[in-house]
Amino acid sequence: MTSSLFNTSKILRNLKGKLLTISALALLAGCQANPIYTTTGVVLSNYAEGEATPYVLQMTDTGMACSLGESLDPLLYSFSRVTSAPDATGTMLMLLAANCSEQQAWEEELRYLRADHQGNVSAAKDARESMKRLNAEVAKRRYLAFQRAMRAYDYDPNEADAECPFLYEDQDELTFMVGLVTGMQAIVNDANSGSMAGVPRNIAPQAERAAQCLDNEKWAGLPNAIRALVWLLIPDTQPALAPDPWRVFDDSARLGVEGGIRISMALQAVAAETFGRPDVLEATLKRFVESESTFEVDENYPLVDAIAGEVLMFSSDKYWTANYGYRTPARFFGQLSEERAGEDTPVMSLDDLL
Repeated sequence: MTSSLFNTSKILRNLKGKLLTISALALLAGCQANPIYTTTGVVLSNYAEGEATPYVLQMTDTGMACSLGESLDPLLYSFSRVTSAPDATGTMLMLLAANCSEQQAWEEELRYLRADHQGNVSAAKDARESMKRLNAEVAKRRYLAFQRAMRAYDYDPNEADAECPFLYEDQDELTFMVGLVTGMQAIVNDANSGSMAGVPRNIAPQAERAAQCLDNEKWAGLPNAIRALVWLLIPDTQPALAPDPWRVFDDSARLGVEGGIRISMALQAVAAETFGRPDVLEATLKRFVESESTFEVDENYPLVDAIAGEVLMFSSDKYWTANYGYRTPARFFGQLSEERAGEDTPVMSLDDLL
């Protein structure tokens, strides 16, 4: 009898221990896949893609937009632990976050150019190193944005004969397209960092192929501008009967003005800097400034055009700082010197410094 009671007690203790273990495991599993967290993640992701992204694209304050990217991206992606990663929205958020880092890199590059112009070697070295580190950060963020864009639409850029992805809405096309642009920019940023980020260079031909999936006229010449930049970087990628890349850029710039998105001009300016064409750079800046009087921005994408304007201003500032030691004077944006045709060079007054 005693033995029977002892065995029964032992069995109950073992059963109790197993029940506690199962309960603990269930509790842990519940914490990892909390239905409230999952639901919140889905709702937040859908809101970000359906409402927040279109709203941000209609902004013109690029500083505020990039701050939103830096702050919202970690929050949104923390929910990828309990639900699918929001790669489409994440592409735009990481793109904006990269712009924050790039603005800092721009300031350091201008600081380097001023120090170099003044012959201040130590200040130039310090600014250049800071610029390289920031460019590495920009490159990493932009490469991540590129990868997210490819994953969002199940497009494998490594496949030589990859089929074009299904892009159901205009926002899908835009996200995919800016992902390609961002990938190209990542290569440039990595080169400016001294290859600190390790961005693969084969993104360029991948972007050239993928850009053919997009309607060039619908998207204001940007798809062909992407291809033209790749043709200049890797001449072997240019089809035998394709027009000269600089002519393609000019046509894309025209379509950009007509279509309300002048991002193609930004790519043209980057190409002009990269390949030592100050004549093209000045013509691009002039075209941008002259378009202002009649230009009507696409009401859905003011932010994209605003970013393009900042890229062009920085391109101008780099030239002016390298050659004259200071940024572009406001009244001379659109040209690369203070000399106007048929006019004497104005003498700077003290009033200009106030």
